[in-house]
Amino acid sequence: MKAENLFHLPRLPLSEELVTILVENETVWIERIISTGQVTNWYDQDENEFVSLLQGEAEITWADGSTTKLIAGDTLLIPQHKRHQVSYTSSNPPCIWLCVFWK
Repeated sequence: MKAENLFHLPRLPLSEELVTILVENETVWIERIISTGQVTNWYDQDENEFVSLLQGEAEITWADGSTTKLIAGDTLLIPQHKRHQVSYTSSNPPCIWLCVFWK
């Protein structure tokens, strides 16, 4: 087996987020996401999502207008159909996310 290092980054900055699926099956998958200033459209996911921000700073905006600021080491559980968007990601340092999705 080959070890993977979550902190091994591609050449930066990125023009768009880099999503790498680390593990997946029919009901659960784990992604590493690298963000360098990108923001997202609104999400309304069918899956639950556990988010861990390993590096960087980010902000999640919720449908009611409230925000959650994240720093390295923070985790967040986003229930399915909880409408949200990533409204800020740092570029220096880049954000490294570890996300677990399940149905």
